[in-house]
Amino acid sequence: MSFLQNNWMLVLVFFASGAMLLWPLVQQRISSLKQLGTLEATRLINDCDPVILDVREVKEFEGGKLPNAVHIPLSQLGARGNELAPLKSRTVIVYCARGHRTAPAARVLVKLGFKEIFGLRGGMAAWRQAGLPVAK
Repeated sequence: MSFLQNNWMLVLVFFASGAMLLWPLVQQRISSLKQLGTLEATRLINDCDPVILDVREVKEFEGGKLPNAVHIPLSQLGARGNELAPLKSRTVIVYCARGHRTAPAARVLVKLGFKEIFGLRGGMAAWRQAGLPVAK
């Protein structure tokens, strides 16, 4: 017990670092966003005809996109959500450059009324690395 009293800061750092390691797992469980790899995304695209939403900024988008993707930058998604209103009943695959902006985009999509939202794990970088087609 004296170890804990003498090294309370070390114990605190231990618990804090453990919590930070577990947080992504907890966040994934409570999120409305389900992550897909490129293989699962390709299957979903072939089977369900989902809305493919590119939330990258304009400069990033100029380098190419997933085939049939709708481009609305994350910074404009809330304001331009009405453009997606007719598509609310469809499944959505949302992606960005590396997958970091998919969760914030999913939160906006949930507010807009979308129910089934998937994020492309690794984003456009993973899509290109897998050698999948890119449209200009």
